[in-house]
Order: sequence, then C-alpha cells, then structure tokens
Amino acid sequence: MEPCSENVKAVRRSKEEKKLIRKQIKASHILLKHEGISTVSQPTKSLVVANGGLGNGVSREQLQDVLGEVGEVETLVMPPNKPYALVTYRSEVSAQRGHALNGRQLQCGDQIVTLYLSYVNTVDSEMWGCVDLPPGLVLVEEFVSPEEEALLLDAIDWTSHDENVTVQKVLKHRRVKHFGYEFRYDNNNVDKDKPLPGGLPQVCVPVLERCVRDRHTEVMPDQLTVNQYQSGQGIPPHVDTHSAFEDLILSLSLGAKTVMDFRHPEGRSVAVVLPGRSLLVMKGESRYLWTHGITPRKFDLVPACDPKSPAAVTSDLSNHSNLTLSRRGTRTSLTFRKVRRTPCDCGYPSACDSQQPTAPPSPPSLPRSQTDACRLEAEFVHRVYEEIACHFSSTRHSPWPRVCHFLSSLEPGSILADVGCGNGKYLGVNPEVIAVGCDRSSALVQICSERGFQAFVSDALNVPLRSDTCDACISIAVIHHLSTQKRRQAVVEELVRLLRPGGRALIYVWAVEQEYNKQKSKYLKETRQQGPTGDQESKSLTGNATDAHNTAQDLSGIATDAHNTAQDLSGIATDAHNTAQDLSGIATDAHNTAQDLSGIATDAHNTAQDLSGIATDCTKVHREIESPAKLSVHTNRTAFNSQDLLVPWHLKGGGRGGCNQGSGGDEQGEQGSKNTLDPHTEAQAPVPNTAPSQVFHRYYHVFQKGELEELCVRVRGVTIQRSYHDQGNWCVILEKTGDR
Repeated sequence: MEPCSENVKAVRRSKEEKKLIRKQIKASHILLKHEGISTVSQPTKSLVVANGGLGNGVSREQLQDVLGEVGEVETLVMPPNKPYALVTYRSEVSAQRGHALNGRQLQCGDQIVTLYLSYVNTVDSEMWGCVDLPPGLVLVEEFVSPEEEALLLDAIDWTSHDENVTVQKVLKHRRVKHFGYEFRYDNNNVDKDKPLPGGLPQVCVPVLERCVRDRHTEVMPDQLTVNQYQSGQGIPPHVDTHSAFEDLILSLSLGAKTVMDFRHPEGRSVAVVLPGRSLLVMKGESRYLWTHGITPRKFDLVPACDPKSPAAVTSDLSNHSNLTLSRRGTRTSLTFRKVRRTPCDCGYPSACDSQQPTAPPSPPSLPRSQTDACRLEAEFVHRVYEEIACHFSSTRHSPWPRVCHFLSSLEPGSILADVGCGNGKYLGVNPEVIAVGCDRSSALVQICSERGFQAFVSDALNVPLRSDTCDACISIAVIHHLSTQKRRQAVVEELVRLLRPGGRALIYVWAVEQEYNKQKSKYLKETRQQGPTGDQESKSLTGNATDAHNTAQDLSGIATDAHNTAQDLSGIATDAHNTAQDLSGIATDAHNTAQDLSGIATDAHNTAQDLSGIATDCTKVHREIESPAKLSVHTNRTAFNSQDLLVPWHLKGGGRGGCNQGSGGDEQGEQGSKNTLDPHTEAQAPVPNTAPSQVFHRYYHVFQKGELEELCVRVRGVTIQRSYHDQGNWCVILEKTGDR
C-alpha cells in the first residue's frame, strides 16, 4: 500500500495551485456566459487569455512580450474594450508552454493584473478595417521634422503673460495661448478690430509657407490658438464659429498622439488618430458641419499596425481586433486660422451663425423627420449638458430612495447598465453588483471617471454592449429628452435588448401630473418666490437674469455617444447591434388630450385639447395641420400646459460649466439628480452674485398617465411588473420574457 500512498502525494497540489485552478475555471465560466467563448481541456495551438485584454489596461506590446517568451506567436487578437485576448502559437508545444503562464502577473499602470489561460479550438482573427474621413478632411503625417517640432515647442513660452503680444488662459481641461487675435470663449468669436500687436510667432512662418507651397492653403493665416493638453484632458465637441474664421483650418499636432472624434449632425462618427508632428487640414463639410473634439481620458484605442497605413478608425470598433492601448502624454496643438471679414455664405445654413436671424431666435418646432429630431436634441439637450455639466453635477447628490430600493434588490454579482448615468450617482449604490454607466455627455462621463466609476460615452439609442448580458438596466430621467415617440420607444427597445431573459429595467420620466392623488409634487410645493422676470423667461430664449430664487433645476437625462472606447471592466461584449431605428416622428393618439400638436397655448384650465383647433380666451383659433408646432418655454415651478416644451437652466454668473458658481438655481429643486424628490435635503446655501445668469433651454416631453406603460407594451418580449407615480415622475419596472 505504500507505493500507492506515494503516488497520491505526488499529485497533491498546494493551496496556491488549487486556488489558481479555481480562478482559471471561474474565468472560463465567465467567458462562456458573457462572451460565448468555449474552452477545451485538450491542448491546441490557441489560447484565450482572461484578464489580458485592452479592457483591463493591458497593451498589445506588453502582452506580446509575455506570450512571446515561450514560443513564436502566429496571431494575437485583442478585441476593443474586452477583458480578454486570443493567441495562436506556431506549434502546439509552444501553446502548452503558453498555458503554463497561467497565474502570471502584469503591472498595468497602477494595478496588477493576473492572467488566466485556457485552450480554445479556433481563433477568428478579423483584420483591421478603415472608414473614410469626413469630406474635406486631410491628415498629413510627419509634416514637420523632430527638429522643427522642438523649435516650435520651445517658442511657446507658457511663463510669459505679456498681453501686449499674446493672450494666455487656463481652462478647466487645457491651457491656451492666442496670437494675432484673441479668441473669446464668452461669445465664441474674435474682436476683429483689436488685433494683438505681436502677430504670429516668426518660428511659424516656415511651416505656413510650406502649407502654401504644398497647396494645403492659398492664404496665410493671421490667427493662432495654441492648446496644451495633459494626459486625461480634452476639449468638448464643437464647430469653429463660421462668422469668425474663413473656410480653411490648419491644426498641427506636437508631442504625444491623440484621437480626435468627428461627428455628423445625423450621428455618423469617425475617430481619427492624430500622430505627433502631423498636420490636420479641415475645410468644406468637415470644417462647417461636423463637430470635432477630444474625449478627456488617459488611454486611447489605436490601430496596432504599420504607421504608414491610414490613420482613420471607425467609431464602431466591435469587429476590429488589431488594436492596442496608447497612453496619452502632453500634446500641444497649433491651430491656424484666417479671420473672416465678411459674413459667411457657406452651403450649410443650418449650422452657420452668419445665416441665422440676428433677432432673438424663435422657439424651435416639433421635429417632423429624423434629421429634425437629431438637430433639436443636439441643440437643446446634448449641447446644453456639455455646457452645464459641472454645475449640473454639483446639484446632484443623493440617489432617489425608490431607485435605491430597486438597485439593492439585485443579486450580488449582477450586471447593471445605467443608460444615461449623468454624474454616476447610482453606480455606487449597490457595491455588490457590477455596474457600468454610459452617457451622451463626455463631460459628465469624465466626472464619473473622476469619482472612480466605470462609464463611457454612448448614445442611449445605440449602446455598445452585447445583447442579453445585463441582469438589470436603469434609465432615470432620460427618455423624456427624446423628441419623437419612435425615438422614445427605440430607447426602451435598446434597454430590453441589453437585458438577459428574466432581467428587469427601471424607467423614470417626468410627468405632466405634478399634482397626483391630491398631493402636489415637491416641484410645485417649492416655496421659492418668482421674480419679476418670470413671465419674460417663458417668452425669450436669450433672457438674462431671473429672480435669484427661481433657480431650481429639472430632470436631466442625457443621451449618450457610441464612439467612446472606455473600458468595459464588467466583461460584457460589445455588439455591432443595429443602429438607431427609424426616428421619424409620428402623431400621438387622439386620446393623448394634453398634447399640443397645433402649437397653440391654451388657457391654464383648458387642458383637454382638440387636434383640429384650440379655444383660447374664448376665441376659436385654427391652425393648419401642416404647420409644425412651436415649443413653448416653460415657467418654472408651474403646472405644465403642454407636453413638449423647453425648460430653462440658469447658470449663475454666466461662467462656462458653472463649476465655481453658487447653486444657480435648480428649476426642479431636484434631490441630487435629474428631478425632484426632496429639494430641501439638497438645497445649497445661496451665494450672493450680482452677475447675470446665462440661460440654457432643454427639450422635454413630459409624460401623461398611462403613456409610459403604452410605450413599453409596444416593445415585444416584455411584461410590466409595476408602474407607479413618484414625486412628479411616472415610473415602470419591466421584465424581459425572452419571447422576442
């Protein structure tokens, strides 16, 4: 019996080995459940490397070095945002040695990552694909030499503050320096009658002469803006003011490379890698119509290919495997422009400030097409929240109790997606779930990141997460920012797509009925006194100050941008799911009697409206159906007289973002987020401020009783578990049945 006993001892494993095997098996189960990757026990030439993905902060070069220690690697596939990689060796013997790397630890930035390797049968290595650049956009790599780069960087003296020569400012996410003319951020324009005496630096002249010689431009620029970005900094999406500058814009990148995101008003997006010493030329459509910006983050996803290959990368990275992480460093951009002396007459009047009426703009109309809806939401939702993000976040503290109850009911280890997460206040409510958030505002996503939450920029209509992977989704004060019924339904369908069968979603929207069951909501009960400008506020889109007490803020709900490459540490696969659906508006049902489709304001008591005409002050008024309804500006702290409206947000002092302002005014007196539950618990002490407030207007569709339930039942494969009214909001908990 002794030999037998010795054999048993020979195969006995240590506690550490057993623990490692358990973790390896657990990693295999997670890959099968969430990614559909089946591991095998018998040796093959291919392995899956759990925890070795771009989503864990592991770069391609770092992983390649480790895997290459034991044999020749044939292919290495690293899908974007994923917590795993797939490797194929030249021989099965090398793969067996690679399998022995199980438990190997890597230092990735500030964290240590442990690799768990298992055999797989095959690896599908799709190669890199590129998309076309926006029309009129040209990228010239290595436009200046390393010596010229050093001269240009040395010529920018950030210690000098001689305003007779230049104007230097420190903004929240970068520092800037202006030459030739100062670009003013208060009105996004230049004072053409006040040139800066110093002109452009002489060191720039050879570079500009080369631009003329190479036919990138026909005229010499006379204005230069220098931006310096540290790692983690960026600039919001924007279009350079048409009336300020001529057609051509030249942007020279010095120092570290970065990724610049271009977005068309209809939603198409292209992420462009800007290497150091490259020249970006913008003209035509890319200059006048597409926004461009840099998402603030410390790492970019970039192609791991020959640097001479095209630099354009698509925002839909789900099919791309040849990517790596690029850590951002300090980048300095020199943007050269020619000041415009005559009004802009470009072919893009919808985006051109020169071709807009000089009088205060009239309220926008309800959308009649997908393009109309995109433009309305871009102007009156997305742009506004980018502007007010910091101030908005400062008024959002405490999670709503009934939302917390829903989140606390989730099982430990559940996967939660917060679609429209704002500043992320719900992402940390239940620490035992795997929570990931997304939002349309890059500024709010950056705040989530600073608070230690996992979030990425994405549009609520097209969330880049794999179908049937989430145990729960929440959409709190988001859907009411979508401007057509089909768009609102599309968001519900997207939430259901993310849920696994049996998963639940919680949806909150602002309600028409702010008084329900004889109880007024906190929004109406707030006792702040209306100032004398309250009536004017509902008439003008450009009003200045309102009474300092009329400053509470309303439901937010931010649609989010799908091109962001933020890390998906929850292990959920991105999916090239169908993009936004037919977003054309449809007429609401005849029973939706509070809808003002004709655009005519009714008397406060005349709440039941007829689609063919409305009686106002006892006078019968008729409007043609073809005439689009105009949106009215809501007077804060009053009952709603229409379902589609604009709600003001007062940014006290007019400062961009309102980061250092007083409470400014929460139109809804909200309890720490996007609408009110208990304004008194979140009230901030008023800060004396004699400066006028900057007023922004946000689009809302407020829901009447039964409308949210009706929207949800239109979606296949769901049942409504519960619906209720919660302090001025209609709320629904729905469950995915799997019958779709």
